Amino acid sequence: MAQEKYTVWQRLSKAFGPNSTMDQQSPVFKFDKKELLKTTDKSEFEKEKLQAQQTMYIGKQWQKVESNLYQQAVYYEPTRMASYYDYESMEYTPEISAALDIYAEESTTPDQDGHILKVYSESKRIKSVLTDLFINKLDINTNLPMWTRNTCKFGDNFIYLKLDPEKGIVGCQQLPNIQIERLEKGMRFQPDKYSQEMENDALKFVWKEKNMEFNTWEIGHFRILGDDRKLPYGTSMLEKARRIWKQLLLSEDAMLIYRVSRAPERRVFKVFVGNMDDKDVDAYVQRVASKFKRDQIADPKTGNVDMRYNQLAVDQDFFIPVRDAGATNPIETLPGGTNLAEIADIEYIQKKLVTALRIPKAYLGFEEAVGDGKNLSLLDIRFARTINRIQKSMIAELNKIAIIHLFLLGFEDELTNFTLSLHNPSKQADLLSIELWKEKITLFKDAVAPIQDSVAPVSASWAKKHILGFSDEEIRLDLQQQRIERAVSAELGKTAEVITKTGVFDNIDNLYGKKEGEKAGAAGGDTGSDSDSSAPPSGGDTSTPPPSGGAEPPTTERLVRSDLDLLLEENLFSGKNYMDLSKGRNSLIEIDDRLKNLIDK
Repeated sequence: MAQEKYTVWQRLSKAFGPNSTMDQQSPVFKFDKKELLKTTDKSEFEKEKLQAQQTMYIGKQWQKVESNLYQQAVYYEPTRMASYYDYESMEYTPEISAALDIYAEESTTPDQDGHILKVYSESKRIKSVLTDLFINKLDINTNLPMWTRNTCKFGDNFIYLKLDPEKGIVGCQQLPNIQIERLEKGMRFQPDKYSQEMENDALKFVWKEKNMEFNTWEIGHFRILGDDRKLPYGTSMLEKARRIWKQLLLSEDAMLIYRVSRAPERRVFKVFVGNMDDKDVDAYVQRVASKFKRDQIADPKTGNVDMRYNQLAVDQDFFIPVRDAGATNPIETLPGGTNLAEIADIEYIQKKLVTALRIPKAYLGFEEAVGDGKNLSLLDIRFARTINRIQKSMIAELNKIAIIHLFLLGFEDELTNFTLSLHNPSKQADLLSIELWKEKITLFKDAVAPIQDSVAPVSASWAKKHILGFSDEEIRLDLQQQRIERAVSAELGKTAEVITKTGVFDNIDNLYGKKEGEKAGAAGGDTGSDSDSSAPPSGGDTSTPPPSGGAEPPTTERLVRSDLDLLLEENLFSGKNYMDLSKGRNSLIEIDDRLKNLIDK
């Protein structure tokens, strides 16, 4: 009755708010004679008083720890913004962009039916409701890969849930991750720039740019928990690669600058100056160099002099004055950089980058076909563990979304009667598990097999407990299941006695089987009126002597109606499973006779 006083939104706030069973309240105790303890035993009173004092001390310790976590979150906020901008810039690096695509593709691999998310429930209604939610309303096959990629990129992903009190969740909207702030209980925040700070009483989300505040059940917060220093936010898969990525950018820029500046060839021009005064040598050489590089061209329209670049000359050549008129090679060529292929330092940094991303280098460079086209998670068990970790983070928030939807639809008693799972792309883990179970079963058989003239090394119950890892309750349940299976096997052996006819071959029996009242030799003998035409004349011998050799005498061709039945589909003729074609044959013969008469005339 108390629940009827609240609206659906108030009950939802109670389920996910500060008064929910999942909420953690710090211990409190008031020193009040009316509330402390009423007793005549002084020792019991002193004991209760001491416990109250200790409880108050524990409560203060709790508040100090929460305050420390709050300060940590406040100091991390500017760092989070800087890291988000780094993640946006890292997106333009091909290796990192390919790594994010691989994370999303491997984590949301569809199964053989094309479904990304699987819903299990003992209730068919709950399963159908959740399947409709994720497939039709949230379009999980399209949105989940994008949500997974954003979660791997930023460590967090925020979506707004469109709620209806009667229909539940009817849609969702992606929110800008960099503008959403998560406020835990006890954290102080400023609702707007004109108000004072206040203490948060429950988990909330704030859109800073729009000055909008959301309850916890209005926002879906996907996050990958990994580093406690970043709580209450998640940790990006790119966090460990931030420093290495910056080093790689600097190294690549330095390599390009070196190649641009050192790769071109240079020329040395030896300018003959003869006995020219030393003071005039520099000016003369500069004039010669300018003549090589620039040509003065007068614009006929404006009359301005344009110093155009001479394409035949190369910038930064060397002009050296010489006094020996017989100096050989007045123009010499200096070779460019000879160690341009040395990129060991770049490869070293790239190796560290792919190590931070936890993806094999061959799958990021796409240099050659690797693995014969097989799935990456199938080949690398370490990467499969990374994908499983990402999938668990996504499933955790999808469970929350499903609970909110069921709560709004009134399924409050079945909020946990379902299980969500993503397809595991790694078969390698399954193969290793199969090999492990093969070894366990082999060891189990050897342990319980009796020795000649002796007993088995251990009992079956001991082997199940210590080899297969069964608990006592699981062993008892296994024995009960085996007994039921033996009873089922005995019943299956008596199937022929219980079921004499299944009805599977009724159509074939009606078509080709023996009809009621039909003689045994009807298939090859006489039936109906045709028997009269083959009767012998009166007074004659009914027996015909067989021809030489003892063979049977030839019989005349007869029309048997049952040979003209045609099997029909879907009972086209009001319950008849076959039709008689003898009438059609008679009609065709009559038509043929009339045509012959017309032709003869």
